Amino acid sequence: MNPTAVEDLNALFDKDGFFNNPEQWDIALAQRIANSENMGEMDDLQQALLLTLREEFQKNGAVTALSHICHLNNSEADCLHQLFDSPRQAWRIAGLPNPGEEAKAYLA
Repeated sequence: MNPTAVEDLNALFDKDGFFNNPEQWDIALAQRIANSENMGEMDDLQQALLLTLREEFQKNGAVTALSHICHLNNSEADCLHQLFDSPRQAWRIAGLPNPGEEAKAYLA
């Protein structure tokens, strides 16, 4: 990915690395973010997990238990830890906003 494209992505995030405007997100943008973080092409499960993270955040307005996100996708309780470098990375790629100080510690 060229440096300009990465800079364009950086403008989407706040100082803590969370999405400024979640309404701008789509799965193609998620893939660009994943590419910028050297993840490569996301598979169907990774994409489904991101969509579930977004749905649960929209329903609850907060971070949902990560094991529940996995359960909703018929996966092992630690699937997010297996498929992403960290839950924070999944949250970031899912284009979700800053969840607050306590939740950031949970996503670490």
